[in-house]
Amino acid sequence: MTTRSDPSLDAIMSERRHLTNLAYRLLGSLAEAEDAVQETYTRWYAMSRQEQDAIRSPGAWLTTVASRVCLNLLGSARARRETYVGEWIPEPLPDGTAADPADRVTLDESVNMAFLVVLESMTPAERVAFILHDVFCHSFAEVAEIVGRTPAACRQLASSARRRVRAARPSPTATARPVGGGGVVVREFKQAWEAKDIGALIALLDPDATAVADGGGRATTFQHPIEGGEQIARAWMEIARRRPDDMTFLERTVNGQPGLVAEQGGAVVTVFAFEVAGDRIKHIWVIRNPDKLRHWTTA
Repeated sequence: MTTRSDPSLDAIMSERRHLTNLAYRLLGSLAEAEDAVQETYTRWYAMSRQEQDAIRSPGAWLTTVASRVCLNLLGSARARRETYVGEWIPEPLPDGTAADPADRVTLDESVNMAFLVVLESMTPAERVAFILHDVFCHSFAEVAEIVGRTPAACRQLASSARRRVRAARPSPTATARPVGGGGVVVREFKQAWEAKDIGALIALLDPDATAVADGGGRATTFQHPIEGGEQIARAWMEIARRRPDDMTFLERTVNGQPGLVAEQGGAVVTVFAFEVAGDRIKHIWVIRNPDKLRHWTTA
């Protein structure tokens, strides 16, 4: 049996990358996104060939099912995260996330860490309505069919989500810096950190900056968010003093933005994501939970 005898198979499988991109933005976890996509295809192949042929647009059907699967997962994920040890940060993505191009997530502004963190503050329905309409350009009529609400209600959900984004990122043009611009600040931060130059670190940090770490109870890190540029600089000086001799810091792209990784013994043990506003670092997210670094250790 070959795929040439079933031309519809290629069309169905060609949707996989789109579904993975959609599910990652909806869930903030590549592992959960992969599960959601797998569940979507399981439901497709559970149908008879006659039922499949009766579907006018398989791509639209797959998107609808994947979105509903993600909506259900978001509800249970919120409950799980209430018992999560420490802060929960979305799973960071490197360039070339997956070996198979069909599984790669397109890195753009809708997956940068600052944006994903804002999405975490939304209700499941807000997040789905906003991502489907504002990011993937589905009409509110299509969104309504997916989330089981009226188009008017979905419009309100997306509007509420937009307000959350604006409130969290009051200056989107400043935070959405090109890789080159933000990269200079992150590089200077790395150099000051390695030189243990606390004055230079403070100068690179916004006075109201925050740092959040995610160890998931599986890796040692600071338990509560650190607020204030000077406080963050002092914490990073302490990290520098405790840094093992075989640990190196490297500049890497994190969710399409300039970031850093800590490597030890040939494996990535920490990922640092940054939000840069102007010439200052506004937010730092530190991901140490090994479950969220599996794509980095093989990248």
